[in-house]
Amino acid sequence: MFLAKSIASRAEQLGIDKLYFMDNNEMKLKIYGEMARQTAKRICPALDMRLTASGEEAIRDADYVITTIRVGGDKMRVADERAALDLGVLGQETTGAAGFSFAMRSVPALAEYCELVKRLAKPECKVFNFTNPAGVVSQTLRDMGHDFTYGICDAPSGMLRSFEKLYGMPEGSAEGEVYGLNHLSYFASIKMCGKEVMPDIIENDKAYEKTDLRYFEKDLLRRRGGVLNEYLYYFYYREKALQNILAASETRGEQIARINEAMTEELRGVDAEKEFDRALEIFEKWYGERENNYMASETGVKRAQPWHFDIYEKDDGGYAGVALKYIETALSGKKSSMILCVPNDGAIKGLEDGDVVEITCDIDGNGAVPHSFGAVDAQNLELIRRVKNYERLASEAIRERSADKAVDALTLHPLVNSYSIAKELVKKYTELNKDYFGEWK
Repeated sequence: MFLAKSIASRAEQLGIDKLYFMDNNEMKLKIYGEMARQTAKRICPALDMRLTASGEEAIRDADYVITTIRVGGDKMRVADERAALDLGVLGQETTGAAGFSFAMRSVPALAEYCELVKRLAKPECKVFNFTNPAGVVSQTLRDMGHDFTYGICDAPSGMLRSFEKLYGMPEGSAEGEVYGLNHLSYFASIKMCGKEVMPDIIENDKAYEKTDLRYFEKDLLRRRGGVLNEYLYYFYYREKALQNILAASETRGEQIARINEAMTEELRGVDAEKEFDRALEIFEKWYGERENNYMASETGVKRAQPWHFDIYEKDDGGYAGVALKYIETALSGKKSSMILCVPNDGAIKGLEDGDVVEITCDIDGNGAVPHSFGAVDAQNLELIRRVKNYERLASEAIRERSADKAVDALTLHPLVNSYSIAKELVKKYTELNKDYFGEWK
């Protein structure tokens, strides 16, 4: 729905005339694919949007590919998270230990799609990956030689948009200089219409009420010298996050599984083509519950602004908006800046050139060049380097199917930080995932 809305809204401007939505779950393709198709049809009737269960059909002659997959569905996310929580460590699926299990399933599937891209898509095709954990996945795909892939995330751009709303400024007014890793990044600067505003944001009490700074204390941002990605909550408030999750009636994965099951069941009885408004009403009800409870179990804080979805209302486009900004810049022949997951190439001193980082980049028709940050705050860098070491080892473990390297990786992870727990996690995750790729050595 979101992707269809974003692409259809800008299809004519960007010269997009054909769009394929692919899902190998035929039931979901029939329900959500048709809702997406109807959304696009109403916004841009000229856009030729097609639904398919064939990866080959979707990728053939593609200029751009956006991937967001969940191998094993919601039930495997629940199992991933519970396996970690049972050992007393955070199971959050992107920053926590559960992310490793998710990546064990995600990378092989995405690698197959990347091979299809090399074989069937246009020679200059770019792949934008939104599949979590984007840090590990992006690192591993690059390590496998798929240098046409870019990790994308809407957390940094979403935070910038929230600051624009806070100050009553139009979309696109805010620009951020970001460095770090996916879901572990820091804003070194935030400008509004060219004026530096980050110090004011840090001291603005309303920012801690109306944006995702609600998860942090003002003093922490002062100490860290910048605005934090909201997922840093799991690192700086680890014991609170774990306590809140264990005390909650359901994990985030269980909550989403329950919501998705209920939403899908209710939508089964609706013809999305003939009863689109009714289908949209059901979607908004259930997805609104999901969004309004974002990070609520972990933090004890709910978002104050009720969520709603209007297919005609202008928005920032979410992760699709990130991909579309790249496409727009590449087509224009001009240079622009945006936040992507790309190789470091010397941008952050203390990291290796091949380390995939989340960073502000200059974009043009030739690709993405990360801004140079040089030496960054020592404490921030220490956490970045620790997690990057984990991601490097996780990439090796997944590529080599090595349980030993998986143990090394999770031992280093700040949210695990234990050899004995890492061994137990690897036993659980290799057993949990054996139906997807067999035994690990």
